Amino acid sequence: MLKVAWSENYAHPLPEGHRFPMAKYELLPEQLLYEGTLVPDNFFEPGMLAQRWILHAHDSVYLGKLQSLSLNKSEIRKTGFPLSKKLVEREIQIAQGSVSAAEYALQHGVAMNIAGGTHHAYADRGEGFCLLNDIAITAHVLLDRHGLNQILVVDLDVHQGNGTAVIFKDEPRVYTFSMHGESNYPLKKEKSDLDIGLPDGTGDGAYLKLLGENLNELMDKLEPEFLIFQSGVDVLKTDKLGRLGLTLQGCKERDKMVLKAAKDNSVPIMCCMGGGYSERLSDILEAHANTYRLAQEMYF
Repeated sequence: MLKVAWSENYAHPLPEGHRFPMAKYELLPEQLLYEGTLVPDNFFEPGMLAQRWILHAHDSVYLGKLQSLSLNKSEIRKTGFPLSKKLVEREIQIAQGSVSAAEYALQHGVAMNIAGGTHHAYADRGEGFCLLNDIAITAHVLLDRHGLNQILVVDLDVHQGNGTAVIFKDEPRVYTFSMHGESNYPLKKEKSDLDIGLPDGTGDGAYLKLLGENLNELMDKLEPEFLIFQSGVDVLKTDKLGRLGLTLQGCKERDKMVLKAAKDNSVPIMCCMGGGYSERLSDILEAHANTYRLAQEMYF
């Protein structure tokens, strides 16, 4: 059975009227249930991740400042969020969701988190709507609790996974692959193990060709034991922040390509949601829902 992490807390961490689009975290599970892709038993509610696992990826001083709500104004501004206890608890719960989903994937081949992909969080600071890096935390749990020796992070959000890249720059057991808009946020790119920067307007054909070539090469070269997939849908042409040119069908083919690479190579995969900022909420929901539809269809 496909296991999917979700909590009502994912959708309601911010003051009423905040502009950041949180509605998808509430509406996506409803859509997947309504259409019959998922049933209630597919969902599990993650608890709060133990602090010791957060500290595998994050600096203790930074975590202490988060928990005591003592970030300064500049640090808060860089996160893009008004800081609150509820928001910090949400981030910790999301990280537990990704960890638990990864552990389900070890059993069932695939699992998902309806949140996460918080790849802009560094060990010692938050940026870009990311306070804690659930990808980095999950990878450390897989290395340290489960004894894995090679993890591949496939980050296909339109924005480079800068925080993840820095956290793992000296960790050969975690290979970071980021394919993103070259001229998009963050202005200063970090160095992943493999970065592919795409020009504005890149469409389905060029995107999928590049992804297929590089993904197949990495699967052959690395022989990973686990794949973490950051499946942001801000690559869509309709996205207000993305500047690439993918169609809904192209984004679906992207996800199919990643899921197929994992399945064909018997590599467990955990998918976390990432960004999506299209003008129409229906475009965001449809693109995200495709990832779940594909996982059900291909694995179960």
